[in-house]
Amino acid sequence: MTMTDDRQERIRNRAHQLWLQEGQPAGHHERHWHQAAADVEQEDAAGKSAAKKPTRKAAGVAKAKAAPKEEAKAATKAGKPKKAATK
Repeated sequence: MTMTDDRQERIRNRAHQLWLQEGQPAGHHERHWHQAAADVEQEDAAGKSAAKKPTRKAAGVAKAKAAPKEEAKAATKAGKPKKAATK
């Protein structure tokens, strides 16, 4: 399936969704198609802008290097006996 075929299929599915949501009215197929095309275009634009932003994974590289220190602290805390609460 080509990119155009995939886009057409997404528009077709969205138009069908709109038609069902509106109670399956007759004679509104063009309006549903145009609305669906606009929705798909908006989804594609949002996907492209999200692809340009650095991912959390890429931004978290520095944090991954710091993790061994945090693990050592957690291990030290876990090894200490807990103090009994006094009343």
